[in-house]
Amino acid sequence: MHAVRGGLSSQVMALCCLLLLLTGCYHHRAIGFMQDRKDLPHYEQEPYHDYRIAINDEIIYRLITMDETISKAIAASSTNNMNMSYGGKSYRVYEDGTIDIPFLPPVHVEGLTIKEAQDTLQAAFREIIPDAEVKLTLRNKQFYVIGEIGTGTYYIDKDRLTIFQALAMTGDVNQLGDRRHVRIIRPHGEGKPEILEFDIRTNTIIKSKYYYVYPNDVIYVSRARGSFYRVANYASFTGLITSSVSLLITILTYTTIIK
Repeated sequence: MHAVRGGLSSQVMALCCLLLLLTGCYHHRAIGFMQDRKDLPHYEQEPYHDYRIAINDEIIYRLITMDETISKAIAASSTNNMNMSYGGKSYRVYEDGTIDIPFLPPVHVEGLTIKEAQDTLQAAFREIIPDAEVKLTLRNKQFYVIGEIGTGTYYIDKDRLTIFQALAMTGDVNQLGDRRHVRIIRPHGEGKPEILEFDIRTNTIIKSKYYYVYPNDVIYVSRARGSFYRVANYASFTGLITSSVSLLITILTYTTIIK
């Protein structure tokens, strides 16, 4: 009987050692943000670049004028005493880079910033409405997230949305995600998209070219290598050890009884 117990003990110890070798817990160096370490990549700062309108973007505009007749002709209805009329639909940027606005010839907006496109459309309207003022925005102000993160479509509700703010909206990268190789797939109209890959753990990402998220960006986080053998925390690790040992003891005891 003592020999059986000794055999069980040695086998249990062997199993524990094996699990310790195969299993690791996540720590700050592996998953923490804003780390200042020399072994992490260093990214140079770059100035922020305004988003430039691309083919297939959807434009929404608002026209402001005191001319009630023209206001009613352009919009389905006026809104208040200021006679502000709103474009009731969005206008897609065609392959030739133009949008087709009622009462205007095609207006070229591809490659322009929102402010530049707004000024261009306002100048076109002032050819027929001297006091015209235009406010313009994108309808498709969203980014997409896939992989080991909160997969979905998210709306950009502010200028200069940062990667950390985007992650906060999605619920952060889960512990299985590869923070060393985060990718942003950034379309460029009808051309080949740009793929930006970066390590999100380093604090030098701030103000770098990887720091801001733009409309139509796709953020992709793959699963980290070796994550199959990792556990999220020490409670999970303890549970794994306990259940494994219990299973082994049950099997060995049953095998001993059968013999």
